[in-house]
Amino acid sequence: MSSGGLELPPGDPGHEGVSGDIPPGAVSLARPMEIGAELDWGPEAWTEVRTRAQRAGRAYIWLNLVEQRLRAVVSAILKPIYEPVHGDDWVVAAAGPAGQEWVQRAVAVREVSRRKGYLLDPADDNVLSFLTLPQLRELMVQHWPGFQPYFDDRRDVELALDELEVARNVVSRNRALSEAVLAQAERASARLLEILGSGTAVPSAERLRVDAVEDLVGDRYADVVSVHPDRVRLQRQIPAEDLFGGARRLDAVGIGLNLLVQNFSGRRLVRLAESGCRIRLLFLNPASSSVKRRERELGLKKGELSRSVEMNILHMRRVRSRLRDPDAFEIHVFDETPRFTAYLVDGDGPDGLAVVQSYLRRARGMEAPVLVLRGAGRDVVRVGQDTEHGLFQTYREEFESVWADSRPVS
Repeated sequence: MSSGGLELPPGDPGHEGVSGDIPPGAVSLARPMEIGAELDWGPEAWTEVRTRAQRAGRAYIWLNLVEQRLRAVVSAILKPIYEPVHGDDWVVAAAGPAGQEWVQRAVAVREVSRRKGYLLDPADDNVLSFLTLPQLRELMVQHWPGFQPYFDDRRDVELALDELEVARNVVSRNRALSEAVLAQAERASARLLEILGSGTAVPSAERLRVDAVEDLVGDRYADVVSVHPDRVRLQRQIPAEDLFGGARRLDAVGIGLNLLVQNFSGRRLVRLAESGCRIRLLFLNPASSSVKRRERELGLKKGELSRSVEMNILHMRRVRSRLRDPDAFEIHVFDETPRFTAYLVDGDGPDGLAVVQSYLRRARGMEAPVLVLRGAGRDVVRVGQDTEHGLFQTYREEFESVWADSRPVS
């Protein structure tokens, strides 16, 4: 081999076919099997990378929504000003001398994407589509007088974008994203979308904010918004006041309806009913054999559950007695085997929300898993099939069926 070529030195002299004459200054390279590198990922490593990918995916969806929304806002305000004079180069003109470097970089990336066929959608064949969040922010700041009539406080916008920048850097470089930073990014994104006037297609978002991931992939899970291991963790996210306060209609079915009776005061129920809310409460008959069977399942003393349900019904009767229109507050009992407890808020309109628990043989209601359902716009249309109703509609129909067979409490 010529002196100008690259020559790999031999390994250890003890190996067969290896010369002991090592040139001066040569470094011995270990053979692949001698390094001892472990290339396989064990269960812990896979768990870690999946966690990273899930967090990064959530953050990416939020960042993508914010970027698209900010791009639309910048275009709506600046394009009518610059396009009549500068045509397709209106973004370059709007960037001005201060943004000459980054806008020319975006132009160059666009040209490369054109040549290599990366522009799959003609709607993206413009310089604005190649600007990043910091660059869109820079356009907004440079031309704030044009944006000021639409937004109350420039500082609010910039603070939210500052919070997002940490997550944006982490996601763009595929680094580890902590749970705290992800939560911060989601809060900042939701706040920024609210500031930018994104609006909402789901009225129930006033009671429970629509999550970006739910909004995009919610149809995969019917209309389930969230799942909680027990009622305690549900109430940390949705307190009774947030769930029931301001309701136009409230239908509830279950054994004792403790989520409502024990967590929402009688005074608040009176105010809710007097404000026009129609309330229908459906308790398991405390004198029925189903209560006795449930007591045995839970290992309760004889009559313990029956007395608890009876006390809840008496409490609701006292609430009803204080109303000017008692007919707006109906109390019924049923004698069938209880299969679930459900609280349907505004179930007759487009902004319904429901909390549902199935009864488990050895778990009290406080300990049973909880589903939160959103009734708005979650009917799924599948290719070649009719519309499929979500779970919300299923439980609403079940409530109406049990209500029709129930008896009123005087």
